[in-house]
Amino acid sequence: MRKEIEEWWKQAEEDLDSAEYNFKGEKHYLTVFLCQQATEKALKAYFIKKKSTQPASTHSLVYLASETEVPKKFFRFLKRLTPQFVNTRYPDAAYGIPSELYDKDISSEFLTNTKEFLKWLSLQMKK
Repeated sequence: MRKEIEEWWKQAEEDLDSAEYNFKGEKHYLTVFLCQQATEKALKAYFIKKKSTQPASTHSLVYLASETEVPKKFFRFLKRLTPQFVNTRYPDAAYGIPSELYDKDISSEFLTNTKEFLKWLSLQMKK
């Protein structure tokens, strides 16, 4: 596997591990942010593997998934996760203080879906 793919994938795994760590520490907004980051980096690794080129500068999980023929069953999740890289960090984007807007139920749902999606991507990366 190309070095750049390995690096994107390794950081995606680290971000997922950090999401789990923050979930246990009840830092739910950070959990969601790191789920978005893990998913974006994993999709960029997959994009490079499939297309043999870097994706354009983007944070759109839907774009990355569309370009790599990810199954449609994941798109609802990806659409909900995409804006979280901003909403989890900025009160003016989230219309409230991010650390107060996310709770265990919300972060648990994002974490579960992220793990499921990265598990699917991991299988594709091995092909």
